[in-house]
Amino acid sequence: MDKISNYDLTRDRMEREFARYDQERMIRQFRLDHTMEYLFISFVSETYRIGRQTGRVELCLPGSAGYAHAGFNESMTIFDVLCCAKPDCRLSGEYATVTNLPGIANISAPGTGMYAGAARVFTHRSDALRQACERLHGTEHAGAGDLAYRIPLFDFLPVILQFWDADDEFDAVLKIMWDRNTLDYMRFETTFYAIGHLLKRLTEQA
Repeated sequence: MDKISNYDLTRDRMEREFARYDQERMIRQFRLDHTMEYLFISFVSETYRIGRQTGRVELCLPGSAGYAHAGFNESMTIFDVLCCAKPDCRLSGEYATVTNLPGIANISAPGTGMYAGAARVFTHRSDALRQACERLHGTEHAGAGDLAYRIPLFDFLPVILQFWDADDEFDAVLKIMWDRNTLDYMRFETTFYAIGHLLKRLTEQA
């Protein structure tokens, strides 16, 4: 029997707790499609269903191929937003790095290694990154970088990806900018789960 990871144990525990949260509020707040059995939500341009009794988060596979149990990053991001977002959360339209969001202080920039890995994947492959962003329904965004895209994590919560390609002196740099009200939607640690999944999706699309 395969050993269950601590990540999966945490995901499974949250699934069991899901039914105690107010699902009617989730439906109203985020305008979720739903049936008696499932809630549906789009995350990084894929559709997921959440069992209303079981809390199990499943990826809806393309072409009527069935469903796959969602991983830790997907499940925990979806749970955090649906269960814990502030009732009056609204986008500000202003963006900052995750460590410069309101209420975050004296924190060095975690996750830079994760960004650096994705930047290496797309070094001298700006066209591939552009196509990957567009496959995830990203739209070009005027701003810093050799390219920048506004990408929907959820239909109601975008991020901005900025990319500077490598040259003779500097390695490629990838940066993620967040709406300044992001922490009204999810906790600080959850932003790293969300970006981990976004970067995985981008590299899959390249």
